[in-house]
Amino acid sequence: MAEQPPLDGIKVVDLTRYLAGPFCTQILGDYGAEVLKIEPVENARGELGDSDKDSYFFLSTNRSKKSVCIDFKKPAGGELLMRLIDGADVLVDNFRPGVMAAIGLDYDTLAPRNPRIITCSISGFGSTGPLRDFPGFDQIAQGMSGLMSVTGTAESGPTRVGIAICDLLGGIFSAQGILLALEARHRTGRGQPVETSLLESIVSILTWSAGIYFDTGKTPGPAGNNHPLSSPHGVFKASDRSFNIACGNEPMWKKFVVVIGRPELGADERFKGTGRRVKNRDALTAEINRALVAHPAEHWIDLLNREGIPSGPILTIEEMFKHPQTAAREMLLRLPHPQLGEYLTTGLAAKLGATPGKITRPPILGEHTDEVLIAHGVPAADLKRLREDKVIA
Repeated sequence: MAEQPPLDGIKVVDLTRYLAGPFCTQILGDYGAEVLKIEPVENARGELGDSDKDSYFFLSTNRSKKSVCIDFKKPAGGELLMRLIDGADVLVDNFRPGVMAAIGLDYDTLAPRNPRIITCSISGFGSTGPLRDFPGFDQIAQGMSGLMSVTGTAESGPTRVGIAICDLLGGIFSAQGILLALEARHRTGRGQPVETSLLESIVSILTWSAGIYFDTGKTPGPAGNNHPLSSPHGVFKASDRSFNIACGNEPMWKKFVVVIGRPELGADERFKGTGRRVKNRDALTAEINRALVAHPAEHWIDLLNREGIPSGPILTIEEMFKHPQTAAREMLLRLPHPQLGEYLTTGLAAKLGATPGKITRPPILGEHTDEVLIAHGVPAADLKRLREDKVIA
């Protein structure tokens, strides 16, 4: 029988909005933390959606949370929020640097009241440096991180990644930082501030793109669908559609030319060794495509994979969710929802054998306000007055 989720007993106060912050706290909630999403009284629903119904934007990053509506700009609301923070393990925000200090919710202000508190702040560019106070959105960070310069093709020019990768990685690294701080707290008994930014989230994963620059002093350009350090490694064309092949080493290459019926390519001086194959990529791709046009992609994908050469289709989002592998790994979940009827969401990427996470539907606005406040010592008789004064909803 599975034990409690790994973050069971951890309480998170969530002051985030948009994408990076909510994605961070959603990860914590999926693995058992009690996430109290503080939502504004005057604005019902999602950050970018309609106020009277759930938007896909809200639904995609706010599952596994409780919704608590508090106007903490009002003195009574501020007192309620502090009551929640005093009993919390983690406080997460993605305001601009300095905002939390200005409203008395930064780590240095909170730690004397709650020495075990861990604060996590996510911003566009971090709390120091000349861009500290600049607004940061995903596309701006993609451009400034170097990512867009290596994405796309020479013809297309710089291209953004098709998802908000800086926001999402910022959320992942924030969740990781919080988990590290929780682990450190086991030893020290004290919390600490954690921060990251959208810019840092990408710079930290540039890996070989940064390595090429470090090694050569030259900035790499866009490689399109090709691997910059390996060939054949990219998109190729069968008789019916394009598909991916990743021929990652010499043993694979030697088998590959036999599998596609072109063993003579293995003896071609232009293609001996990875370096030459990368240099002569266009000529090699043309030769490979001439061989692949004899059969549909499914034929080649099956044949190559059986020979240990990684290959796969290029699926649409719809095709991916209908693929049996997606179903086998429980990456599409269907949950009941009181307003939508059925709520569709993605599954958990990290699957723990003994203490798995558990996804619950996103909350309705203010669904848990009374429950949470009563659990934190607010008399039930006070709730009506607080609601009339528009302190809570």
